[in-house]
Amino acid sequence: RKTELGQMEYMLVNGTEILLVDGGWSRGRLVFQEDTVKAEYLVMQMYYANAVQRGFVLFHSSLISVSGCGLMFIGPSGIGKTTQAELWNKYRDARIINGDAVFVQEKQGRVLGWGTPWHGSSPYCENASAPVSALIVLRQAKKNTIRELSGFEKVTAVSRHVIYPTWLENGMELCLETLDHLLTAL
Repeated sequence: RKTELGQMEYMLVNGTEILLVDGGWSRGRLVFQEDTVKAEYLVMQMYYANAVQRGFVLFHSSLISVSGCGLMFIGPSGIGKTTQAELWNKYRDARIINGDAVFVQEKQGRVLGWGTPWHGSSPYCENASAPVSALIVLRQAKKNTIRELSGFEKVTAVSRHVIYPTWLENGMELCLETLDHLLTAL
């Protein structure tokens, strides 16, 4: 719709904070009063809406790089994603790229993980990338084990930790298409 800020088609509102964006989600105007957290959330929504159209998926995950390989630890808040990253840093000299939010894309036959400026309670958020070799889904149990997931179990375990851009008209479909490619490659 036409506004005093120019031709904008979508409007996101988070309290008194308003984000107006164009149809391609590539240009926008942010109007906010005082709540920088809400404003940052709206900026993240615009950024992700733009990125998902270019084949990126956002995971609730930590990302490390060890010996040139990226490992992603996936799981809900408090499960130990950052703790795992820190243990790999301490004992294997791994580089911690992000502790909470990781963009992933398939590019030229490789899966790349990218750090984001969003990091939740984790202090780690580097502007860096690593070729992802494995997605490790963390679960709490009495005994430490590791096994390969396959089929529907793999899809279910990984997809529940994807942040889906439901505010974007075809965001879910774009996300699922890219996720299918990623799960096949990893």
